[in-house]
Amino acid sequence: MRLNRLLTAGALSLVAPLAAFAADGEWPSYGGTSANQKYAPLDQITAENVGDLKVVWEWDSPSNALVAEDRRKMTFAHEATPLMVGGVLYTISSHSIVAAIDAGTGETIWTHDPKSYEAGRPTNLGFIQRGVAYWSDGESARLFCPTGDSRVLALDAKTGAPIVDFADNGAIDLTQGMRRVAQKHVYGINSPPVVSNDVLVVGSIVFDGPSHKEMPPGDVRGYDVRTGEQLWTFETVPQEGDFGNETWGNESWKYTGNTNCWSIMSADPDLGYVYLPIGTPTNDWYGGHRPGDGLFGESIVCLDIKTGERVWHFQHVHHGVWDYDVPAAPVLADITVDGKAIKALAQITKQGFCWVLDRATGEPVWPIEERPVPPDGAPGEKLSPTQPFPTKPAPFEQQGVSEDDLIDFTPELRAKAVEILKQFNYGPLYTPPNTEKPTLYVPGWQGAGNWNGAAFDPATGMFYIPTKKSAITMLLSKPDAARSNFDYVGRAVMRVEGPDGLPLWKPPYSKVAALNLNTGEYAWETATGDGPRNHEALKELNLPPLGDGGKGFPLLTKTVLFVAQESRAKLLYALEKQTGAVIAEIQLPHAPRGAPLTYMDEGKQYVVMAVGGQREPEKLVALALP
Repeated sequence: MRLNRLLTAGALSLVAPLAAFAADGEWPSYGGTSANQKYAPLDQITAENVGDLKVVWEWDSPSNALVAEDRRKMTFAHEATPLMVGGVLYTISSHSIVAAIDAGTGETIWTHDPKSYEAGRPTNLGFIQRGVAYWSDGESARLFCPTGDSRVLALDAKTGAPIVDFADNGAIDLTQGMRRVAQKHVYGINSPPVVSNDVLVVGSIVFDGPSHKEMPPGDVRGYDVRTGEQLWTFETVPQEGDFGNETWGNESWKYTGNTNCWSIMSADPDLGYVYLPIGTPTNDWYGGHRPGDGLFGESIVCLDIKTGERVWHFQHVHHGVWDYDVPAAPVLADITVDGKAIKALAQITKQGFCWVLDRATGEPVWPIEERPVPPDGAPGEKLSPTQPFPTKPAPFEQQGVSEDDLIDFTPELRAKAVEILKQFNYGPLYTPPNTEKPTLYVPGWQGAGNWNGAAFDPATGMFYIPTKKSAITMLLSKPDAARSNFDYVGRAVMRVEGPDGLPLWKPPYSKVAALNLNTGEYAWETATGDGPRNHEALKELNLPPLGDGGKGFPLLTKTVLFVAQESRAKLLYALEKQTGAVIAEIQLPHAPRGAPLTYMDEGKQYVVMAVGGQREPEKLVALALP
């Protein structure tokens, strides 16, 4: 009998409304606060003057010098979102060099280089970090900083010096203290931890291209913020005797790894809960070695932050073979539905769903249905016969593939697209990969939604979701038995070519969708970027903006919705919140790669974001009004 997908530990008392934003115009947590709303109630920059924003300072990352000296230290992208507390920005470079910066001038106050790059290239994406965490008890203040060699450092926020009485001389070695040994070439951390209720909660990144089914576990751990003592471990693959262990057939719980929390976590300090977005078990595309639903793979899990005990969970993909990790920070939002106040959690996904749950109990705000999905997998595979689908809200992006989705600007383009489609196996969402013909997926593993996340306006209940139309193809094949003990591994092609170099699909290729979380209905959507409308086959058609297909990083203020678009155009868009109209396009020196933040410093509002990386210099760019 199938395990209940959503289970709660009990009722809760009423608590105060969520602290939706930081006081004094600061930005002390990755998403503004641990609720990850990416919202600040600032209004110096308005819809009327946002077009006047100018770059007022640039900060050069210390990673640039390392890359210049040694091209083998090339970064993946500059994805860090700084924090701002007390007029100081705290950030981390792609090589895990931590810096404090004057928030008004961009001048460096101090840096701390743990030289983690000397251990070699980190797993998965290489040299990349997304931010740090901040904690203060009113007397002292600390930064908790992930490193490329699988550690978390505790630094004095004022000086950058290690806190020597924390853990092991100021550092936690994450490869230690787990139920199985983790080697640093396949295990690490590149997203900021979350700090709440005096507990530091740490996830991990585990290599996504394994050759063996025995991989490091993606367990999540809680530590005392003052001492570094490990307080608890939540085993994301339940071990013998634990809740959910029966969902792992053939004792696959003994060896299956990954199932890790690689993205950004959220916390509600009033409830005392932390919320984990958890990824796919080993391996991403074939589950024949792990029969069963596989809790807590591809789940949202709520834990008591003091004890690490599970309060509730929701598995959004059963027995996943599509790499549909839960990719973004859960957004905590207080909403009102049919006159009822709800402490909600809104979770966007790679496949284009938005799950809206009661964050205290895990109950869905609108019904969720188990619906039949395509049943035939690869040899040895036993797929789940159903998957959950929300009845509300509707998907915010194309799901699955049919001829109706193909580009149709002209009959000629349409005919070519139909011929291209014949090369692939395709179908509705959750069509499984096979060994005979490449399966075409929309969305692919880059999403619809991804770690760039979404933003929530606590004053209006509007939820703004940047999304992109990505596709991949996947073919399962037998690996070399001398190098792998998998029956099958996936071979992906990331780029799917359409007719004459155009996309295979109808636009928009990237957009922002505005969702009213009080009603579950969309208010508007706006394409972000022009897209390929100047192509020879399209330039006479007078097309509207098509969306450039880049990832959009949202930032919300009282007056403006910003979207930093990761594309060749190198633009920061400003949108009208009520209509989605683009009111300004602000040129940046390099493509934005991380989520922006906003803050007040000495009476001036700033917007700051990470740009560059790879073959461009890493910088922080600050914009303000003249």
